[in-house]
Order: sequence, then C-alpha cells, then structure tokens
Amino acid sequence: MSQDHIHESHPEIVKRLKRADGHLQKVIAMFAEGRPCLDLAQQLHAVEKAISEAKKSLIHDQVDNCLDAAANCGSGKSTKNVLAEFKAISRYL
Repeated sequence: MSQDHIHESHPEIVKRLKRADGHLQKVIAMFAEGRPCLDLAQQLHAVEKAISEAKKSLIHDQVDNCLDAAANCGSGKSTKNVLAEFKAISRYL
C-alpha cells in the first residue's frame, strides 16, 4: 500500500473492521451452537451495519480529502477526471 493512499481516517476504519470481524466470528460460533434464526439474523444485521459504516467512512474520506483537493488545489487532474473518480466511488454508497 502506497503512503499516498493512507489517510487519517484509515486506522479508525481498520479498527471498525477488526471489531466487525470479531463480531462475525462470534456469529459463526452462534450457528455452531444452534442459536435461533432470529438471533442470528439480528447479529448478522449488526455485522452488516458495521461494515457498511466503515465503507461509508472510507468513501466520505475519499471525497473530503482526495476529490476536494483535486478540485480546489489543482492537483493536475482535469475536472472531467475528478468527476469520473467521484462517479466511480459513489457507486459503492
């Protein structure tokens, strides 16, 4: 991973993902324990939400730091390229 792509928010996003990973491992264990489907669905929803929030933080970071800088500070990217990059990442929202 290039240092150019490490942002202030990345360590916090990684921390969120590690928590979600631990939670997911617990959900997998719940399946092995034969826990009720409602409990499993609730816990899977919580894992899904945690991952979704991490993704949202990453995308907002990209917009705030990379695209804003490119649009306002003349990073050498054309407006067309900046818009194309924004459209590409916004598909994941």
